[in-house]
Amino acid sequence: MSKSDSKPLRRDLSVEETRAELQRHFANHKGSNYADGWAALWAKGDFLPWDRLAPSPALADTLINHADVVGHAIVDHDGETLRKHALVPGCGRGVDVLLLQSFGYDVVGLEYSPDAIKACEDFAKEHAEDYPVHDEKIGKGSIRFVQGDFYAGDWLEKTGFEKDAKFDLIYDYTFFCAMEPRLRPAWAKRMSELLRHSPQANLICLEFPTNKPAAAGGPPFASPPKAYMEHLSHPGQEVKYDAEGNVRINPLAPSSPGALERVGHWHPADTHTIGKNADGKVEDYIAIWRHH
Repeated sequence: MSKSDSKPLRRDLSVEETRAELQRHFANHKGSNYADGWAALWAKGDFLPWDRLAPSPALADTLINHADVVGHAIVDHDGETLRKHALVPGCGRGVDVLLLQSFGYDVVGLEYSPDAIKACEDFAKEHAEDYPVHDEKIGKGSIRFVQGDFYAGDWLEKTGFEKDAKFDLIYDYTFFCAMEPRLRPAWAKRMSELLRHSPQANLICLEFPTNKPAAAGGPPFASPPKAYMEHLSHPGQEVKYDAEGNVRINPLAPSSPGALERVGHWHPADTHTIGKNADGKVEDYIAIWRHH
């Protein structure tokens, strides 16, 4: 049993109470210690509010009902059939990694915390049968959980992809919104670097929370569609925010080198409850990005 499984998870807090506790925790993990704040939560193991123990319904909907946009896990390249590489940075317990594997991708789940990696490996062993093959013609892919810093390069050596350490699918859910906004330029640049230059390679972003006031802070930090648009159109470049924390759009600014292009944008048919309003309406968006 993993350390994070050894204590019952606290599920009794409201959304407001959960966010307040996260803010109190990260008040002691600013700047370069930010990633260590997440590792500390995994090490303690009883307060993991993002850990829903089930894959994203929005990702499943995208893979099943929007295959015309994102394609499938198998691709033909120069007469050779290849299995696509997928990455889930900040993969948590690895539930979305297992979902992508069941659709046929060779998937890497990346986490900064060694305790999170242990939780992933244990969960994968215990729940492999919960993720049956989606298409027998494609079969299951492989999974590998890797500990490392998303912004560094050494973890790529652990993926097993050797020199072909680019990804055909990257899935971002509670990663962009979990970071302090000052880290977003580096996030966009790293996504651009890791996504393969191919019309069949996609960065899938589940945009959340889309309607949270920016002034409320985080994590999770307000992440409306325009925040993704500005950063992925200008990877590595400073994006202006106003005094309340809202993105300031400059419609005249040309795209930067390495910019990604949004080729799909919709409300998924379903998402986790946290991404719905009081009436049950989905507020999250799915956005699909590619290199020009």
